[in-house]
Amino acid sequence: MNRFSTLNRFYHWYFCLVVIFIIPSASAQQANSSTAKHPAPVNFTAEQDHQHMMKQLGIKALRPGPSGDEKAPNAANYDEAKANPYPNLPELLTLKNGKKVTTPDLWWNKRRPEIVEDFEREVFGRVPKNVPKVTWKTVVSEREMVGWIPVNAKQLVGQVDNSSYPLLEVNINMTVVTPANAKGPVPVLMMFGRSALPAPAQPPKESLEKINAAMKELLVKQDPSLKAVFDQYPAYMPIPAQAPPSLGPTAAGDPPTPVQLLSAGWGYALIEPGSIQADNGAGLTKGIIGLVNKGQPRQPEDWGALRAWAWGASRGLDYLETDPAVDAKRVGIEGVSRFGKAALVTMAFDQRFYMGLIASSGEGGAKLHRRNFGEAVESLTSSYEYHWMAGNFLKYGASEATFGEKTANDIPVDAHQLIALAAPRLTFISYGIPEQGDALWLDQQGSYMATVAAGPAFELLGARDLGVGHDYKTAKMPAVNVSLLDGELAWRQHDGGHTSAPNIKYFIQWAEKMMKQKSDSGAKQK
Repeated sequence: MNRFSTLNRFYHWYFCLVVIFIIPSASAQQANSSTAKHPAPVNFTAEQDHQHMMKQLGIKALRPGPSGDEKAPNAANYDEAKANPYPNLPELLTLKNGKKVTTPDLWWNKRRPEIVEDFEREVFGRVPKNVPKVTWKTVVSEREMVGWIPVNAKQLVGQVDNSSYPLLEVNINMTVVTPANAKGPVPVLMMFGRSALPAPAQPPKESLEKINAAMKELLVKQDPSLKAVFDQYPAYMPIPAQAPPSLGPTAAGDPPTPVQLLSAGWGYALIEPGSIQADNGAGLTKGIIGLVNKGQPRQPEDWGALRAWAWGASRGLDYLETDPAVDAKRVGIEGVSRFGKAALVTMAFDQRFYMGLIASSGEGGAKLHRRNFGEAVESLTSSYEYHWMAGNFLKYGASEATFGEKTANDIPVDAHQLIALAAPRLTFISYGIPEQGDALWLDQQGSYMATVAAGPAFELLGARDLGVGHDYKTAKMPAVNVSLLDGELAWRQHDGGHTSAPNIKYFIQWAEKMMKQKSDSGAKQK
């Protein structure tokens, strides 16, 4: 984007501020009109919403989640001898009627739908059939430089149709960056994170000073008392010069993740989870979940935040499928921690995603529910993190309820089956080490066991698993920095902390190798 067009963007913003100060808000008028037609959103606190769900389910008491304090009475267990109270996992390749799954057809048509149904009903919740349409609009499109790499960068907003309930608005924020000199469509890694341009173009210093002078004059006209403030702080500027956004933590000696992706000839997208659904229980009557429910609290099978974030990622992929710079058949999804859980859920429920980098996901992600080690099912049924899950999931933390008591062993599915839902696509499970901040709480060993146990589904569908056998009960993690990257299902524990950054270069190399092998295999078949 040239300087003149960048100035136009700033002056457009300036004009919008004038409109905000001088002209009454049309959207506010619309909201006032809608209030008469629609009930206002319920404003529960997280605790109130949690209690409301417990009442619906007939739960009188929940077991407390384990504490990270070693001295607490309910301190988390870190003793491997006590870590597997329920050693037998739900069958992966056996139908509910007891018939063995021995062919891909049986997997796709019978077993996979059974597993999906259990996850939707009991764990993550269902995406409603009446979720409104998302219309993507480009807010900014410009040419930028990331290091020495010229890129095309776009900031987009996915406007969710709220005509059925105008009191709530949902606008999904996403940034898409692709190498400007690419000769054709490129693979793209979508990452859960703040939507921000990598190096936003902006006016030169002289032009920015003119904008700020005009802005100060306008503000003083609206509120004369501000003149004294500006006189006291003459260096203050309403619109400061923009600094390039942080690109996140990096591994020692490695470039930032976006630079590594662009250097490999890839693009990337940043999709903002909070613009889809708030990361708290109080937000469940707002965001996309609240919009569909017209501001009312959830029912037990309604989706939680993880499924909502995954739905948002799928809507982002809808857009990428229309972008000629993107190879939509080779789009991946990445996330760390709670967003690592969301990335795995995305892979499980949307088969259009070609690959996934699932980092430090813990309980609710790649960690086995049936493990008693660090984070536990009770961590996700408490009032702090329950909003990630379907309401029904609370049942498995119940100590007293109309249906009795339930534990992790009563959950009809487990993490190995969630990972298996990604088969036969490229699935990279990533962790760091506790010494660097990837807490033992996440249960790296339990996640490795789940990855091993998912292997038979990959093999059934003609893909390669970790190559270490399928005995999850005796499986021991490889040493730190030892890679298991020879198959479509991959594992690597790096020597960094709570981040995917140290594994990015290995992920890119692995994915490139797999894409080449599939391309070569396809060429031979032709």
